[in-house]
Amino acid sequence: METDCTHHDSAAPEAETGETVPKSAPTPLPPGTRLLHIGPHKTGTTSIQSALFAAKGAMAGHGVDFPAHSRHPMEAALAVCARPGMMGDARPTERHWQRLVDAVHATGRRTSVVSSEFFADAPDDEAIARIVGDLGRGQGRGQGRDQGRDQGRVHVLVTLRPLAKIMPSQWQQYVQNGLRMSYEDWLEHMLRKAPYEKPNPSFWRRHRHDRLVERWVRVVGAENVTVVVVDDRDRDGLMRTFESLLGLPDGLLVPVPDTANRSLTLAETEMLRKLNMEFRGNGLPDEVYSRMVRGGAVMHMKNACRPAPDDARITTPHWALEAAAGIGAEMAGRIAAMGVQVLGDPALLSVVPSVASAEETASPRIDPEVAAHALYGALAVAAAIPAYPPVSVRSVHQTPSKELVRVLGHRVLKRLKRA
Repeated sequence: METDCTHHDSAAPEAETGETVPKSAPTPLPPGTRLLHIGPHKTGTTSIQSALFAAKGAMAGHGVDFPAHSRHPMEAALAVCARPGMMGDARPTERHWQRLVDAVHATGRRTSVVSSEFFADAPDDEAIARIVGDLGRGQGRGQGRDQGRDQGRVHVLVTLRPLAKIMPSQWQQYVQNGLRMSYEDWLEHMLRKAPYEKPNPSFWRRHRHDRLVERWVRVVGAENVTVVVVDDRDRDGLMRTFESLLGLPDGLLVPVPDTANRSLTLAETEMLRKLNMEFRGNGLPDEVYSRMVRGGAVMHMKNACRPAPDDARITTPHWALEAAAGIGAEMAGRIAAMGVQVLGDPALLSVVPSVASAEETASPRIDPEVAAHALYGALAVAAAIPAYPPVSVRSVHQTPSKELVRVLGHRVLKRLKRA
């Protein structure tokens, strides 16, 4: 961020009209193209990845391969972008990236598609050139394809949503990775406190969308980049866009239910944020957080609890909505000037949501059943850890409570490592 985000002027309408913008199907990409979907985060990535993975057999019958071995080749993208991954998780290695590259090369001259929002985290032009160069090669030995022609085989797809819709979702995702800052404070740092990089420098790396598109255009050229503005009013629109670009029959890609991917409610997020504060305050190892909190408590809570219609939502104050719309208008203008193919309505990026969506809500209260499911998830993980032999130490009543928590955390970590 180079200027105070609140100083951008917005030429956007003040509310959504509710009318679906008509759009024609895009022209299919040439056969043999390797379509690389780079996200960024919170733009429908999980839904399209799940649909592509579920339909990989059917797509193959139409000449399109989904070479990744799982729904989301996250480790591969993290490795090539030199990213550490989620808090407490093992750091991905070059082996993860090479496995994906080999799978893409195995598709030969067939069309293929790879999707990971973590490609948007590529740190510089050199990393982007490596991603595109590695994926673009593989037509067979002795064919002598130079890097420029390899890159021409890769077509980059960027999906975008309005910042006003991304911000609350991204904040609760950061909380699931250990963030302790409240939503209001986080918005202040992201939008009003230069250089807008604390506590999450990745946010604007991903979501200053004009600069994201510009970085990839510098490497692959505008003719090899397509930007899709996702319209949340058209639930299946993104599926149809992918089908058109890949030359697939209409209706082949269908949504796949995934409760584990749902966003947390405000109450759930606040409960987890308070837990993060306790966790950090007692110096517990990150590995314990990964296994017992994110993989145990949060995962079980998501799978077992369906949010009620009257649950408090994460609401964005009006000043932040206006700031986001101003930035969106600026980004849409810069992207339009780059010469890339833009599908969808760029005006959506600068819409200020209705005031009703920004109203203050009552203090969130966690439902006892939700708390119980979260606690059970952590206990279930702990129960699955092999028994660890007790160690003779001084009596519990002689030990300060913070030290007890710290010792417990280290013992759980040892059990996790043994497991």
